[in-house]
Amino acid sequence: MRVEIWSDIACPWCYIGKARFTKGLAEFAHRDEVEIVFRSFELDPNGPKGVTAPVLEMLAKKYGRTLEEARAMEEHVAASARAEGLTYRTDGRDHGNTFDIHRLLHLAAARGRQEELLDLAFVAHFGEERSVFDPEVLVALAVEAGLDGAEARAVLADGSAYAAEVRADEREAAELGANAVPFFVLDRRYGISGGQPAEVFTRALEQAWAGREAEEPSGGGAGACEPDGACAVPRV
Repeated sequence: MRVEIWSDIACPWCYIGKARFTKGLAEFAHRDEVEIVFRSFELDPNGPKGVTAPVLEMLAKKYGRTLEEARAMEEHVAASARAEGLTYRTDGRDHGNTFDIHRLLHLAAARGRQEELLDLAFVAHFGEERSVFDPEVLVALAVEAGLDGAEARAVLADGSAYAAEVRADEREAAELGANAVPFFVLDRRYGISGGQPAEVFTRALEQAWAGREAEEPSGGGAGACEPDGACAVPRV
């Protein structure tokens, strides 16, 4: 079985959803026969490259909230992340264009180190004082993931490298009707949107394996980020 996961490094629910999916997969009897492929999805594809802004300021401006209200929104999401054992800081993070990160993830996929780089980038962005919008940070993360630093730097310097692969992923997402991430596709037959609870993923994997049509997830505890950058906080 192949599971494809569309996500963006700037999406907190992609970070949380991946952790929940991993837990759900661990409970699936045929987990060793599941191939996982990570696909690109930019929340802010029109954002200018090289321009960043503090996340709290961006949220406050976007939703017409004060900085304290924006911080409370982030703390709500942080609580969900920490419940999954993830590190999540609400202050000091920045927001920007993620196209270069996606291009580097495609290099990592070609070298068999995609998930390693994705995990490191998530932790750097949400849990550490490291900006994934800094090319040197990205090169360092690539090396930590087992990639060649010179090759990673060359890819980042060439804006056309793996650009077509990123755009192809995004076209496929649109064709599949994905309008928010994370978005999970099981064997190109069943789709699951949002950071669902682990047990929802386990049940969907079992249904897909048996060839039955997967039930619509309940939505309880699920969160997702939309292309305009809006990240819903689920009611539980």
